[in-house]
Amino acid sequence: MASNFRSYIWDPVLIVCQIVLMQCIYYSFLGLWLAGVDSLVQSSRSLAQIFSYEVLGFATMQGRLSMMAFILNSLTCALGLWFFVRRGKQCLDFTVTVHFFHMIGCWIYNAHLPAALSWWLINVACMALMAVIGEYLCMRSELRAIPVNSGPKSNL
Repeated sequence: MASNFRSYIWDPVLIVCQIVLMQCIYYSFLGLWLAGVDSLVQSSRSLAQIFSYEVLGFATMQGRLSMMAFILNSLTCALGLWFFVRRGKQCLDFTVTVHFFHMIGCWIYNAHLPAALSWWLINVACMALMAVIGEYLCMRSELRAIPVNSGPKSNL
C-alpha cells in the first residue's frame, strides 16, 4: 500500500508558470537593486548592466556595486523560491533554470558566451546563495510541526 503523504503530482502547467514567475522575480528585483545602486553613485541606467558581462568586474566602483546588486538579488530570489516554489527539493532546479535562462539572455545580448571570469564567478556564487538559502527556508517551512490534536483533550 503506497502512502499519499507528500505525494508529488507532476503538473507541467504549474512548473512552467513557476519558471516564468521566477524569471519575472529575478529580472524585476535585479532591476530594482541596480536602480538603487545607480542612484547611490549617480550613474545612468542601462540594459547592459543586466546582460553585458563586461559591466561586472572588480576594477571599477560601478562593477563592484553591480556585483553587490546581483548578490542581493540572489537573496531576494531565495525569498521568491520560499513563497512560490515551497519545495526544498526543487530549489536547486529552479535556481539553475533561472540562471540558465539568464546565461542564454546574455549570450543573445552579447552575440557570444560571456568571456569574463568575474561574470562566471558572480553567477556561480549567486546560484549557490539562491539555492542554499531558498532550500533552507523551504525546509524550515516543510519541517514545521504539524498539529495533530484538533479537538479538546479528554480524560480517559
